[in-house]
Amino acid sequence: MKIICIGRNYANHIEELKNERPSEPVVFMKPDSAILLKQHPFVIPEFSEDIHHEIELIVKISKVGKYIEPKFAHKYYDEISVGIDFTARDLQAKLKEKGLPWEKAKAFDGSAVIGEFLPKSQFVSLENITFELTNNNVTVQKGNSGMMMWGIDELISYVSQFFTLKIGDIIFTGTPEGVAAVKPDDVLEGFLEGQKLFRIQVK
Repeated sequence: MKIICIGRNYANHIEELKNERPSEPVVFMKPDSAILLKQHPFVIPEFSEDIHHEIELIVKISKVGKYIEPKFAHKYYDEISVGIDFTARDLQAKLKEKGLPWEKAKAFDGSAVIGEFLPKSQFVSLENITFELTNNNVTVQKGNSGMMMWGIDELISYVSQFFTLKIGDIIFTGTPEGVAAVKPDDVLEGFLEGQKLFRIQVK
């Protein structure tokens, strides 16, 4: 399976990082080795002093597809959840300055938290889903799918132009504002419409 990530999909997050607003989705990848194993803590890597949390809505692809039209994209996933795209912000800044790929800052081991999946059928509208991240029981990020510049179906259609989507692939759909550094002993919890779907200890 592969993890396809979307960057700069929330206007307020673009502004907080002072990035340029893109004219089309920003796409990068994480390998399956980036997945943080269940019940494992997130260990801050030695190569960074500024690891940021980025909570995101995520979807799991349920059938193979290529060149998917937006109106048919909803047929290619049945489950959604929330996850964290951990980012080595200091390393990313250095790579961006040199025009180099982000993978070392975004795709390192343990950088992808994947919450428990829920059937999308239990939600009234996927265009109005609220999710949030708490750190030590304090809300630090909160977003709504309606704030996305490109919605889930648009992203699936766009990504499928470049990559064949396969069963089990996961798409991270972008993070809202509020990203910040984590530190040892932090406890991160992710919620989708009030349901807690992951709990991560930072070490």
